Amino acid sequence: MVVAQRGVIPPPKHYADSAWFKYILSCCAATTAEMVTYPLDLTKTRLQIQGEKGLNGNGVATVPYRGLARTGVGIVQEEGLLKLWQGVTPAVYRHLIYSGTRMVLYEKVRDHLFTTRPDGTRPVWQAIVGGILVGGIAQFLASPADLIKVQMQMEGRRRFEGKPPRIHSASEAFVKIYAAGGLRGLWKGCMPNVYRSAFVNLGDLTTYDSVKRYFMGSWGLSDSYWTHALSSALSGLVSAILGCPADVIKARIMNQPVDHKQRGLLYKNSLDCLMKTVRNEGFWALYKGFVPCWLRMGPWSLTFWLTYEQIRNACGTSAF
Repeated sequence: MVVAQRGVIPPPKHYADSAWFKYILSCCAATTAEMVTYPLDLTKTRLQIQGEKGLNGNGVATVPYRGLARTGVGIVQEEGLLKLWQGVTPAVYRHLIYSGTRMVLYEKVRDHLFTTRPDGTRPVWQAIVGGILVGGIAQFLASPADLIKVQMQMEGRRRFEGKPPRIHSASEAFVKIYAAGGLRGLWKGCMPNVYRSAFVNLGDLTTYDSVKRYFMGSWGLSDSYWTHALSSALSGLVSAILGCPADVIKARIMNQPVDHKQRGLLYKNSLDCLMKTVRNEGFWALYKGFVPCWLRMGPWSLTFWLTYEQIRNACGTSAF
């Protein structure tokens, strides 16, 4: 019987390193990270959507909050503390698809298609291509859950402004979206979602994998807690820089009202949303909510990677 270094008896090797087992571990780590950092995600979404013309019915943009702290405090004061987790259920559902898929696919692509140098590092361009592809595929599959999450995040604000609620739960949102637009309606805002996740995955997964192996190969660092923490901190920053503009466009398209044919009333497509946002609010509107985006992605990445690496070690699964 083989006993792991920390006194944990690992499952058989074929079990610990199987794709489905790694899928479960990645979902557990993602759920932990999502629950810890979700309030920042909701705050970020509110900041990105506020200021849109047309959402309040009179064509005038309203800006109820300014900054991360005031937005968070305003939500708690006006809607209650638990509203900071409004929409967390579909967010978790999304990661059960998105994180599990991207982690397993990336590891398979990396181990079978990437070129490994003698020092353990791999060509950056291969990691970039792999990260973009698996991020886009995973997000396409998880897009319906993301759509429901964004709409639920805005319900608290609608009710506070005296507007009738559109939905009361994740299941009701799913039924209404499907009834109105069928399967196509569930993939509303799909392409900006896929673009955004491709860039975020490039920043998170590709950066973490490349930086970690660079630190271990060139700096001689061990595969330890501190190496994981430093790599995840850098990956969170790169994710925020690359993903924030696409995140703004995604949130606005998915939250916009639609007509009876499920066509957007504010934006025709992602490019139209991009042009109108820059024209009406300036280029830096694309980085609305960047600070909470970074503060959310940084802790999320840190929590996810530390949790993921530790539970892989505890279960006898080989290091990522």
